[in-house]
Order: sequence, then C-alpha cells, then structure tokens
Amino acid sequence: MNAIALGLLIPFAGTVAGSALVFFMKRDMPAQLQKTLLGFASGVMVAASVWSLLIPSLDFRPDADGIARVIPAAAGFLAGMAFLLLIDYITPHLHTRTSNPEGPHTRLSRTAMLSLAVTIHNLPEGMAVGVVLAGAASGDAGISSAGALAMSIGIAIQNIPEGAIISMPMRAEGNSQWRSFTIGSLSGAVEPLGGLAVIMLTALLTPVMPYMLSFAAGAMLYVVIEELIPEASEEPHSNLSTIGFAIGFTMMMVLDVVLG
Repeated sequence: MNAIALGLLIPFAGTVAGSALVFFMKRDMPAQLQKTLLGFASGVMVAASVWSLLIPSLDFRPDADGIARVIPAAAGFLAGMAFLLLIDYITPHLHTRTSNPEGPHTRLSRTAMLSLAVTIHNLPEGMAVGVVLAGAASGDAGISSAGALAMSIGIAIQNIPEGAIISMPMRAEGNSQWRSFTIGSLSGAVEPLGGLAVIMLTALLTPVMPYMLSFAAGAMLYVVIEELIPEASEEPHSNLSTIGFAIGFTMMMVLDVVLG
C-alpha cells in the first residue's frame, strides 16, 4: 500500500515543484525555454507510452500469436485516442498561447478554461501511472514494482517543466504568484485521483489489463499530438524542442529499461 501511495504521489510532487518556479521566474517564460520543455515532456510521454504501456500490453499474452496478440493493444490504443478526443470536444478549454477557446461555448473565465485544458492534459498521465501500478500489484501483467516506480519517476520529472508551463501563463493572465502556484499545483491533483480510481478497479481490470495499458498509451499520445508538439513547433522555428524531445525520450527509455 505504501508503494502504491508513493507511486501516485511522486508525479503530483513533480507538478508542485514545477509550479513553484513561478516564484523565481519572470512574469513570462522565454519562448525558447518553453519550446525545450514542451519537447522534453513530449519525449517522456512518447517513451512511457511505448516502453511502459504498449510493449507490456503486447507481452501480456505471450502464448497468443499473430492478430490475437495485437488486437488488445490496437483496440485499447484507438479507444484511448477516441476517449480524449471526446473529452476534448465536450469540455470548454483554452490552450496557452491562444485566445480562441475550444469545445462548447461557455462564460467561464480564461483562467478556468486554462485550468480545464490542463486537467484534460493530466488525466491520461494519472491513468497511465495507475494502470501500471495496478499491473504491478496484480502480478499478471509482467510489470515489476521497479518498472512501475520508473513510470512514476519519469512522469514526475516531466511534470516539473509542465508545472512551470502551467503556472507561468496563469501569472501572465494577471493572477498573483500564490494563486498561479495553487492553480498549477491543483492541476496535478487529477493525476493521483485518476490513478487511484484505476487501482481501486484492479480486480475488475485484470482480465482486460492489456486493453487498459494500451488505452492509457493512446490517451497520452493524443495529448502529445494534439497539444504538446503543435505548441513546441510554433514559429519562430527552433530545434530546441527536438533536442528536448530526444533527451526526454532517452531518459524515460533508460529509466524503464534499467529499473524495469
């Protein structure tokens, strides 16, 4: 139980640490630094999706051959993408560096819509950590406790720059440092809550664990494709986001292989 609680709280601690940077940085985060951090976060999430989620999903039934082995991973992956697409469509939200809200028309403030965008972003990360911890606890998914810890640490590390990317725009919107820090920190609360919800359903999820692993991968990659990479690639063009991606991907891959 202590290991599960630690696994759930480590990513949240990363978000809090990153949000605290609003006390030490200027009102606006330099564009080049933000591109680098977005690239880094993308690399971590892509590597986690592949090494910690999709590969274990494919290896869940080593006795299966051909199409029977790949169906759970493929179906879960597409379902995860579709789920985030639906959430994105029905939830009013506002991405950073844009003034055009997405989703249904609403009278919510810009701060509230920015917060909703971050919640959409963090939900699949919490689900991913939860399903990996659940897989390790079940003992049937081929995921070790060390591998689950690697996932939590990797998400926590990429949550540090994400926390700053969240709190700094809040500050730029005119919120105080403490309010920006609080909103940034609370945006990460959805991760342990989402992870805990998945873990509580472990007994029910074990038969469909390969689907859940790939579902989390699809949801995470949706965020990367829909939000992180487009923002990292905005003009003026820079190779810093590519370098950040390479570093983030390599770091998460090494963590998963060495600890897993």
